[in-house]
Amino acid sequence: MRNGVSYLGDSKCSFTIWAPLSEVVELKICSPIERHIPMNRDHRGYWEVVVDDIMPQTCYMFVIDNAREIADPASQYQPHGVHRPSQVVDHGLFTWTDASFKGIDISQMIMYELHVGAFTEAGTFEAIIGHLDDLADLGINAIELMPVTQFPGDKNWGYDSVYPYAVQDSYGGPTGLKTLVDKCHRRGIAVVLDVVYNHLGPEGNCLWELAHYFTDRYKTPWGSAINFDGKHSDEVRNYFIENALYWFSHYHIDALRLDAIHAIYDMGARHILQEISERVNTLARETGRRLCLIAESDLNDSRVIKPIELGGYGMDAQWCDDYHHALHTLLTSEQNGYYRDFGTVRHMVSALNNGYVYSGVYSSYRERTHGNFPQGRPDWQFVVFSQNHDQVGNRMLGERLSTLVSFEALKLAAAVVLLSPYVPMLFMGEEYAEDSPFLYFISHGDPALIKAVRSGRKKEFREFKWKGTPPDPQDIQTFMRSKIHREKIDSPKNKLLLDFYKTLIRFRKETPLLSPLYPRHIEVYGQEAQRLIIVDYSSDGGSIVCIFNFSAQETLTSHQNLRRTMEKVLDSADTIWDGSGARTPDVLSKDTQLTVPGSSVTVYRNHPDKETILSL
Repeated sequence: MRNGVSYLGDSKCSFTIWAPLSEVVELKICSPIERHIPMNRDHRGYWEVVVDDIMPQTCYMFVIDNAREIADPASQYQPHGVHRPSQVVDHGLFTWTDASFKGIDISQMIMYELHVGAFTEAGTFEAIIGHLDDLADLGINAIELMPVTQFPGDKNWGYDSVYPYAVQDSYGGPTGLKTLVDKCHRRGIAVVLDVVYNHLGPEGNCLWELAHYFTDRYKTPWGSAINFDGKHSDEVRNYFIENALYWFSHYHIDALRLDAIHAIYDMGARHILQEISERVNTLARETGRRLCLIAESDLNDSRVIKPIELGGYGMDAQWCDDYHHALHTLLTSEQNGYYRDFGTVRHMVSALNNGYVYSGVYSSYRERTHGNFPQGRPDWQFVVFSQNHDQVGNRMLGERLSTLVSFEALKLAAAVVLLSPYVPMLFMGEEYAEDSPFLYFISHGDPALIKAVRSGRKKEFREFKWKGTPPDPQDIQTFMRSKIHREKIDSPKNKLLLDFYKTLIRFRKETPLLSPLYPRHIEVYGQEAQRLIIVDYSSDGGSIVCIFNFSAQETLTSHQNLRRTMEKVLDSADTIWDGSGARTPDVLSKDTQLTVPGSSVTVYRNHPDKETILSL
């Protein structure tokens, strides 16, 4: 790595900082004995020095132009927060036991997003380990961690990080994260890490005075954009490319989720996302591991997930917000803000067919045509969900779906995600109907910044017309209220929903037709007036029919395009799932009339050794 510290062994360590705007840079060793060491500058503005008598855990800073002391912009550990010295990390000291784990193909992932601080009472990496068996029992094989890089204070969503290489000290630091990843891999669970390459937080950020990291040619919701295509951008690009490789190499992370790539601006011939993809693909070939890149994007632009050889950026997959919005509006009837672009069965049918709903059509929310058609993109390139940290936490009161819809609708939502053609993701606690809010929280030390965040949050909610006052992000109680309470599983209703999730996940895993890799034909039929959707999976190996009723009232329907007799395998209205009672028949044929209970899902399956092909 060109940036930061590399521990070379035998008490020898190299230190590098890119500071082309500085006339003099010194390395200050803070412990055990303070000393100042001059650094040498190369023609690109990198300052470097190799120093003897440096042990792991040595603390250091850089002295800029004989005036200001700063921590390392590529610090790998900030044991005392963003304003204090950095610490040397020897990555060779950790003993990995996961050599046999080569990763999980994204097409087979059942993902689970969590916030390290809010997932357990202790709020640490180590505390998560005690719940890995429960996640594995649920059927989860990939956990996605919200950002864990160093942010101000000890509670934050993680998107205000100012040290992209440093693991948050209050979570357990580098050793804590490595231990969690190692324990996950030993249980066959992959680890996805959320990283932020579109902006850096303001508090503790020293990059402005060091180099050309930012540009005013583009604006993001957080201010000036990262300079990925202007003068001196080669070194900026390298800073973030090395960061991606760093997580895969030193922490054995299996996939990165790149936050809000629509706020990454690069007009160069070789987009920064493309270059990251190329470098990660090379590392995957060299190591024999499955390494994956997942983009968060609201562009609905298939270039993001197209292979590089087809002119795309080479991201392996992307979060699919359109799928969430189509589902959420059918369940809640909310129509404010960006939800006004959704709300009909037609939108959900489009999401089930294509991933994108807006693929080159007019968006009333944006007041322009939006997106393009993802033709030829495989189903496994879309990650879908009924909830995530954004869609819950960016509500004014952080309400989860469990507080917005009925128990029957929660089961329906679970089925629409877990029986989808795409890669499903859960948000921590949804599997047992956690009802604690997930709110936006910070622990900044800058009073002006705290005031700005409070004001900004209020402005964000205006277009949604929500009533009330947003909780103070800086208040410790806002964070404490956001913690999940796993003891709620002991309640009969919560445990029942958990069992329903387990059943759906097991069914998905045991049914080849539901795998995005399986050669299959999918037909989606929507009945707008009845608010009913039928999804028909078929192949030479059999058929699956999923009937989703989004109306609160029961409705009468039939499946006239059915070609095989089917047997019922799941009915969310059954009394075993605390429903009002099953109304759909045990056997489904072409002429069968079905009475489908409100807010329910019914699943039928056919096996080739039992099937009867019906005449057309």
